[in-house]
Amino acid sequence: MFYGPFFDPTMIILIPGILLAMYAQYKVSSTFDYFARVASACGMTGAQVAREILRQQGLDHVEVEMTEGHLSDHYDPRTKVVRLSPQVYRGTSLAALGVAAHETGHAIQHDVGYLPLNIRHSLLPVASFGSNLALPLFILGLILASPTLVKFGVYLFSAVVLFQLITLPVEFNASSRALAVLEGRGFISRGEVPGTKAVLDAAALTYVAAALVAVLNLVRLLLLSGLLGRRDE
Repeated sequence: MFYGPFFDPTMIILIPGILLAMYAQYKVSSTFDYFARVASACGMTGAQVAREILRQQGLDHVEVEMTEGHLSDHYDPRTKVVRLSPQVYRGTSLAALGVAAHETGHAIQHDVGYLPLNIRHSLLPVASFGSNLALPLFILGLILASPTLVKFGVYLFSAVVLFQLITLPVEFNASSRALAVLEGRGFISRGEVPGTKAVLDAAALTYVAAALVAVLNLVRLLLLSGLLGRRDE
C-alpha cells in the first residue's frame, strides 16, 4: 500500500538522523558560545591567526574577510577568500582561533590539491541540481507510476548523499590541520588544545548528522520506490 512520500511509516527511519541533527546543532552552539568566552593566551584575533597561517603556508594571495552572520565562516575556493563571522574575525577566544584555523585548513587543502576536496568540488553542480529536483521528480514518478522518473529521482538524490559523505573527510582533515598548526606554531598552548578541539569536534558532528540524515532519506526513497525490498500492494 502506498502512503505518500511525505507521511508514511518509512518516516520512522529518519528519526535517528533528526535527533542527531538536533543534538549536533545544540552541541555546536553551546560549545562555541562557551569557548568564545575563554580567551587565548596569545591574544591574537581570528583574522590575525588566519592571515599568519596563510602567510606561513605561502598563501598570501588568499584574502581574509569578515562576513555577516553567526557561525557563517567558510572558505570560498572560487575567489580564494577565507570569510570569518564577526565573532571569529575580531575574537581572541579559543573558539575564534579554532574556527579561523579550520577555514585556513580548507585553503591549504585547495592549494595542495587534497583529493576529497577536489571530488567534493566536482560533485557540487550535480549535488546542487539533485537537492532541488530529486524529490520533486521522485514524487512525480510515483504519482504518474513512472519507474523512470522514480529511478532518476533516486539517482539524483544519491549524488546528494555522496556529496555529504565526501564532505566528512574534508572537514575532519581541515580540523586536524587546524589543531596541528595552532599548537605547532605556538598559537595555542598544550593546555588550550582540548578546548579548541572541543569546538572543532562539535562542528564536525553537524556534518556527521547531515550525512546520516541524507543516507536515511535515501534508504527511505529506495523503500518507497520498491528498489530496496518491496512495498505492500
